Amino acid sequence: MSRLRRLALLAAAAALPALGLTLAGQAPASAAPNFQVPFKCGVTVTAATFDDHRPQNAVDFQKSGITGMPVLASASGTVTRVENRGSESYGRFIEVDHGSGWKTLYAHLSTQTVSVGQSVVGGKQIGTAGATGNVSGPHLHFEENLNGVTQRAVLNGVSVPYYAHTNFTSKNDCGGNPYSAEEVCGDGFSVVDQQALANSSGTAYLLYNASTKANCVTTLKATSLGTASAVSAFLEVQGSARVTDSGSFTYYAGPVKKTADSTCVKWGGSVGSNTYESGFEHCD
Repeated sequence: MSRLRRLALLAAAAALPALGLTLAGQAPASAAPNFQVPFKCGVTVTAATFDDHRPQNAVDFQKSGITGMPVLASASGTVTRVENRGSESYGRFIEVDHGSGWKTLYAHLSTQTVSVGQSVVGGKQIGTAGATGNVSGPHLHFEENLNGVTQRAVLNGVSVPYYAHTNFTSKNDCGGNPYSAEEVCGDGFSVVDQQALANSSGTAYLLYNASTKANCVTTLKATSLGTASAVSAFLEVQGSARVTDSGSFTYYAGPVKKTADSTCVKWGGSVGSNTYESGFEHCD
């Protein structure tokens, strides 16, 4: 191959990311669903990770008396596998397809209560924990897989530590939005104002970080949770252009952030056709 041809191929490869493509001609991976702890609301389990785990990024959920505890779908999807390998490998296990290449797997179950092709919403019971397969004790083996590769798990937006034993309390199927405004905006932000939207569809929040002088707006949905639907959040610092985040989102719009030290702001958001827009306020 000539030097000029090699240079041309390298240049073409370098241009692929700008086009949103990989060398295989595929679009970049979609963001993961908001995977939840696969147990009932309020249940605390230990997420155990091991450097010699197979696959290495899988999580073993451990808890005294875990046998027979309901196992819930970590996110909405379609059941693609319900299998029983007896005393080998995963034993009784279930796989759920969440779209965009993402799947979850639940293994060593004592019972399975769904069937292949069944649609499940996040928080639906799919089985019970147990000790089937090749295990030394009862636990739930859990995987978050992207295009067949097990990823480091993230639960309700929190990365599971590797390699450690860390307690997680489930917010799965708690009957509300699993996110808080502070979680969306990040460390240092506190709510200074909020407005419930009509028809109990959601709430728009204004937050402030006293250290950075930054404002943040997010709109949290209260309806169609886990399903993409129209939602928006905006922030306008007086004298500057409005910044808006809008689209079809599963739980919230935002965060929208702008610095506004001693400057009035206008803020608000929407869920579906229900909207809120403040006047210019919070000027101090």
